[in-house]
Amino acid sequence: MRSQRCVSAEHLAKRRLMWQAFVGLIMSVLAGTTAQAACDDPPARGVIWTGCDKQGVDLRGQDLRGAVLLRTNLAGADLRKARLSGADASMVNLRDARLDEARLTRTRFLRADLSNSVLTGARLDSATLDRAKLSKAQLQGAKLRNATLYQADLSAANLREENLEAADLSQAILSGADLSGALLNDATLQRADLEDAVLEGAFLQSADLKEATLSYADLSNADLTAAILVKAILIDTLLDGAKLDKARWVDRRRCEADSIGVCR
Repeated sequence: MRSQRCVSAEHLAKRRLMWQAFVGLIMSVLAGTTAQAACDDPPARGVIWTGCDKQGVDLRGQDLRGAVLLRTNLAGADLRKARLSGADASMVNLRDARLDEARLTRTRFLRADLSNSVLTGARLDSATLDRAKLSKAQLQGAKLRNATLYQADLSAANLREENLEAADLSQAILSGADLSGALLNDATLQRADLEDAVLEGAFLQSADLKEATLSYADLSNADLTAAILVKAILIDTLLDGAKLDKARWVDRRRCEADSIGVCR
């Protein structure tokens, strides 16, 4: 009797293991089918495309508000005038993509790759672009008011006359970027790398440039009224015609009113 019971228990245990393996296999197949089905879902509001390959896809004018595009490959995609407000595009690949006039308000682009992308006229107000790659991106006429670009790579990006008012660009890489005439009032640029950047005629009223690198940058005719430049690096920085009224200088001195080009 004891041996029969042992055999029976051993048999039941084997059957249980076989059943668990079978259930696991079914779940795996279903998960793969679900993932494939999600990637095949048509573009729509709230669509979930996680880890999907959408390289070069045409999404012009599509409504993708609230979509989940986590780790999706959209390299070279056409998203002109698409609506992506509130979408999660973290770690998405948008290299060489077209996003002209796209609505990207409050969109999350955390660690996204937007290198060489075209974002002319795009609305990026309050968007999250922390640690995003935007090198050589075209951002003319885009709106980035209140956007966060902490440690974002904007090297050699075109930001001429860009609206970056109150944006967070702390520790951002802006070396060689064109910020001519850009609106940066109240922006945070602490420890940002602005070496060789062009900021001619830029508006930097009350901007925080503490410990920023501005070596060889062109700040001629820029408005730095009440800006904070404490411990900023200003090696061969062009300040011809720059307004420094009441700015907090490198050595913490408060510049006198009507200081032009030189902190007095």
